[in-house]
Amino acid sequence: MGHSKITTLSTVQLDYSDDLYKVVDSLNRTLKEDDLMFGLTLSEDNNEKAIFTIYRT
Repeated sequence: MGHSKITTLSTVQLDYSDDLYKVVDSLNRTLKEDDLMFGLTLSEDNNEKAIFTIYRT
């Protein structure tokens, strides 16, 4: 069994909102079978900014 390679397709910085994780969770649940994965992290420089990333798995 081989390991899947994860490729970053897009990264964007957004204003942080408490509900952003709900969007990311919904995208992950809906599109995981299409080999897509979504990530959300707080910016290291500014806690009011979030980094949203789209990956192909």
